[in-house]
Amino acid sequence: MRHAEGIAWAGALDRAAYAYTAVPHGLDASCDYIARALADQAAGRALPFALVNPRNGRVLGSTRFLELDYWRGPLVWPPTTGTPHGDPLTAVPDAVEIGNTWISTEARGTGVNTEAKYLMLRHAFETWGVRRLSMRADARNSRSRAAIERLGATCEGVRRAHSRGLDGVVRDTAFYSILDEEWPAVRGIIELRLPGLRPQGVLERAFPGETREHGGAGELLPA
Repeated sequence: MRHAEGIAWAGALDRAAYAYTAVPHGLDASCDYIARALADQAAGRALPFALVNPRNGRVLGSTRFLELDYWRGPLVWPPTTGTPHGDPLTAVPDAVEIGNTWISTEARGTGVNTEAKYLMLRHAFETWGVRRLSMRADARNSRSRAAIERLGATCEGVRRAHSRGLDGVVRDTAFYSILDEEWPAVRGIIELRLPGLRPQGVLERAFPGETREHGGAGELLPA
């Protein structure tokens, strides 16, 4: 909740840029947005994050793990999805989706989205040990689809008339996935694109007017 004002600020920069993604508008809406995200976290359904510039603390957007699926524990029939066995705050998912991602116009083109995805993918595959990670996008959202494809994810197809979009139109949805055995190759693709993972000691612009020393891709801290 400490990021509420920052979320409100980032979401107000260019409302026209959020045609396909739900982004809160104003402080009250941002507080409600965060409260609902944290409620999903408490139930084991999601793990939300704020995207923050570590140099100045400015919030640049938000993203989250969602659609957490758990395959461990006793086998029950009929099967249930999205329900962890045991404490939902400590349960480890076996499949997960990255979604509800939005980035302020200030941060676009800076590599923030790629770096955030890299940190989340590493956590999912190397800490949790998931078998599959999914992403999806409104089929009309060429920007998001291109960003997902640049990560090396495989398109599983487009589900026609899948859901209602923010504009009220019944939309098609493009689905993507990365499997655990594909992660080493995908990681290599991303690391080639992240300047922060090039040799140590090189200073390069990270955000407008700022520099950072290469050698790391930040850290993953929950919102």
